[in-house]
Amino acid sequence: MRVGYALDGDDSCIADARRHAAAFLDRAGAEQHLPVSARARDLTALVVSELVTNTRKYAPGPVLLELRITARVVEVAVWDSDPTMPAARSADPNRIGQHGLEIVKAVAEDFTVQREAAGKRITARIPLADGPGRGF
Repeated sequence: MRVGYALDGDDSCIADARRHAAAFLDRAGAEQHLPVSARARDLTALVVSELVTNTRKYAPGPVLLELRITARVVEVAVWDSDPTMPAARSADPNRIGQHGLEIVKAVAEDFTVQREAAGKRITARIPLADGPGRGF
């Protein structure tokens, strides 16, 4: 199951993206009978929020959000028009903010950044089920 959304570049797109993700997971549970844990729902909302916020903050133009679900993971992919590749900053307990990429990398099972013909695509995969070692 896969869906895509073109989000406006204004501040409301962050909340819209979270709503789309929640509705997508609800639909996956209802239509595909996939067990989506509360943890997976929360982490998906967090990852969507962080990735769309970063795109809104650093890249001009539209944001494309793609959600894909399998029996094992939910995949969140965000495309933007800026070709600059993101990089997590080194740990700094005194830094306020700018921890989004670090957070996403910490909670995702897999994290990739791909340069596209125009811009880049950032993808994070979140396990649907709780399991050993996933005690967030």
